Amino acid sequence: MIERYSRKIMSDKWTMTAKYQAWLDVELAVVKAWNTLGLIDDSDTEKILNNASFDIDEIDKIEKQTKHDLIAFTTSVAHSLGDESRWFHYGMTSSDTVDTAVALQLKSSMELIIEDVRQMMQVIETRAKEHKMTLMVGRSHGIHGEPITFGLVLAVWYDELKRHIENLNLALKTISVGQISGAMGSFAHSPLELEEIACQMLELDVAPISNQVIQRDRYARVATSLALLASTIEKFAVQVRHWQRTEVYECEEYFAKGQKGSSAMPHKRNPILTENITGLARIIRAYATPAMENVALWHERDISHSSTERFWMPDSFITCDFMLNRMTNVIKNLTVLPQNMLKNLNLTGGLVFSQRVLLELPKAGVSREYAYKIVQRNAMKVWDKIQEGKSPIDEDGNSLYLAYLLEDKELVDNIGKKKIEECFDYGYYTKNIDKIFDRVFDKQKNKKEKR
Repeated sequence: MIERYSRKIMSDKWTMTAKYQAWLDVELAVVKAWNTLGLIDDSDTEKILNNASFDIDEIDKIEKQTKHDLIAFTTSVAHSLGDESRWFHYGMTSSDTVDTAVALQLKSSMELIIEDVRQMMQVIETRAKEHKMTLMVGRSHGIHGEPITFGLVLAVWYDELKRHIENLNLALKTISVGQISGAMGSFAHSPLELEEIACQMLELDVAPISNQVIQRDRYARVATSLALLASTIEKFAVQVRHWQRTEVYECEEYFAKGQKGSSAMPHKRNPILTENITGLARIIRAYATPAMENVALWHERDISHSSTERFWMPDSFITCDFMLNRMTNVIKNLTVLPQNMLKNLNLTGGLVFSQRVLLELPKAGVSREYAYKIVQRNAMKVWDKIQEGKSPIDEDGNSLYLAYLLEDKELVDNIGKKKIEECFDYGYYTKNIDKIFDRVFDKQKNKKEKR
């Protein structure tokens, strides 16, 4: 339900109706600004504000002849007015209307994306605290490293999204500007005050200077911010896909009753939602390229940017909104399998404790290089057994690695058997998790630090 509702809201911001309504909002703000400055009298202003409207079918027909969408729009609006239509689009150029209107659409859309991210953060925080102490193995290069918790993984995700909130807010501020500077941006046909008044009415800042367009580095910042965000969401999705692999099976997308995974193999339960997200992230990143290439327009402007913006703007926002809501639902409903996490953690029979043993030897006066040699030679014995297809756990359920370490006279002589056994304690790896969580989730503390 969240996905369907949210997609409708975002897609509504990029319909042809929404586009022309944004154009009309800008034009009417300029009419009111001219009225404030004394050019348009109250009577004509009231008529324009009350009666100005557009007809999309009519605009399409006019554009077929004029080959100019803004002129087709203003002509359609003029048909809804009388003599007062002479003041509509007075002293403006097409980009004054179009770029300022796009700023309204981008601003509204970015605000929704930020809302989506905050919603995801809330869900991640809930799941992170739920699994704060759920043990699992940490992996580097895909290989077992040391014990961590599932909550720590999710806390990393949360912290990354905090950075995206900052980046998205910066992009929002960067794009929330309008221009009513006229052809070539020289204000030859209107005063700077007109722009200031109109933009204030539209709740936009004023671009300090423009030529004939809002500079496209602003738009590129939006595109790259969405591309970065999509990459992070893909990172979450890829992780879920890995956890759902049969050989791993530590987490799984929610599998609904009656759901089917394969047309041929009835047993299949596939990570289709996160696979879908992975693919969509590629599309959003691809759109960042034309947005950046649009920065270099000819002289005061050309319209090479226009065709690409009709694609990348709505598609990037609608797709990103979809991805965020889908991934939020995946995380919220994710089936977490703590017993499988623990089983995988024990898969190498205690090898994950090797560094803990290593760090005890320098305390006993052994050089780090030689300590590494002692610990590694016993670890390699375990790998040899695993390569032979043998279990690293003995018949009594004890760690083979621990047994090898306890048999190593040089190791025992340096730190003793008791200290070796103490190294095989999972609690050692969770002792600072509460403090880490305070860093990530203590909102009051974070606010004080920012000050």
